[in-house]
Amino acid sequence: MAMVTTLFFMWGFLTSLNDILIPHLKSIFALNYVEATLVQFAFFTSYAVFALPSGKIIEWIGYQRTMVLGLLTMGAGAILFLPAAAAPSYGLFLGALIVLAAGITALQVAANPYVTALGPQQTASSRLNLTQAFNSLGTVIGPPLGGYLILSHAGKALDDVSTLSGAALHAYRVHEAATVRMPYIAIALALAVLAAAIGLYKFPRLEMTRDFRPVVPGQTDSVWNYPHLYWGALAIFVYVGAEVSIGSFLVNYFNDPLIGNMPVARAANLVAFYWGGAMVGRFIGAGVLHSFPPSRALGICAIVAASLVGVSMLTFGHVAMVSILAIGLFNSIMFPTIFALGLAELGPLTGKGSGLMVFSIVGGAIIPLAQGALADHLGLHHAFFLPVLCYAFIAWYGFRGSRIVHPA
Repeated sequence: MAMVTTLFFMWGFLTSLNDILIPHLKSIFALNYVEATLVQFAFFTSYAVFALPSGKIIEWIGYQRTMVLGLLTMGAGAILFLPAAAAPSYGLFLGALIVLAAGITALQVAANPYVTALGPQQTASSRLNLTQAFNSLGTVIGPPLGGYLILSHAGKALDDVSTLSGAALHAYRVHEAATVRMPYIAIALALAVLAAAIGLYKFPRLEMTRDFRPVVPGQTDSVWNYPHLYWGALAIFVYVGAEVSIGSFLVNYFNDPLIGNMPVARAANLVAFYWGGAMVGRFIGAGVLHSFPPSRALGICAIVAASLVGVSMLTFGHVAMVSILAIGLFNSIMFPTIFALGLAELGPLTGKGSGLMVFSIVGGAIIPLAQGALADHLGLHHAFFLPVLCYAFIAWYGFRGSRIVHPA
């Protein structure tokens, strides 16, 4: 459990760095919001592309080796940031993120169901909330550290870039892109060390391989016979989309004169409070969900989150900032609780269900892109109504859609 939890921490840390890359690359390449959110689109589309193949890889080489392979793939993605920065090329940055996310996808498909199997089904939500709390610890550390290493010298350049052209513009881009080199070299080295540690550790042998094998010939049971699973997959889609959308735009949101009017480096530090709320909430949830119904807790948290987004949209200044940051606390239990509710009582279909749930993380690619388009046309402040709709569906899933209906 402790060894697998380190993986949750690492992919949380790397995922949250996207929130720093978006404003940084937006400045370097003079992107609009839609173009900038291609960072999240490239990253989270990888879940749709690599989730099901990752399940097959687990069949072939097992959980432990898949985790090692995922870490090494992530390290390769981190190394690809070096030629992307040297070029500098936005397309190469997106390519590096795809490789990085391919490795994270393999970890997700292996680690989430592995944790649910390390104890009784009725406490699976509690265990996943505990491991996801350390995932959130990574997301708390990522933005301020990334802001210090990457954004701390970008403030003045953001004001001057519109006046640059030709050789001066290229020199500016080379200088600014170079700030990502050392952080991602360090990340690659850390991933290599973690891969060696996971590879050498003796994991307990669980009888779970069958969960990732195709249904035997003649068996009519299918994941599509379980509404709580496919509605859960849709809930994962909109949850990740809402969480990522909010996190992706926080730096620009706090930079807005009507909201925070603060430099991007300082705004990056505040993003840690958004992810920190999720961390605190998951530690609390790991205890509370031992005795409180997970589905009801999910519905309540979704209603509160939707209300907080609405408050932020209707206000300005500190009220708008505090309310949007507070959403992190109520986001906290959503992903692990939806995941556990969706996989409940699937038996030998658990593996296919896990692949479907991880596939649905592609919502982090699509919904931020849609919100970016809304921000370009309506303004960033009003574009947050899209996460409100996402939380409304999650509330329905918690109170109604997560009920288990066995096929006839």
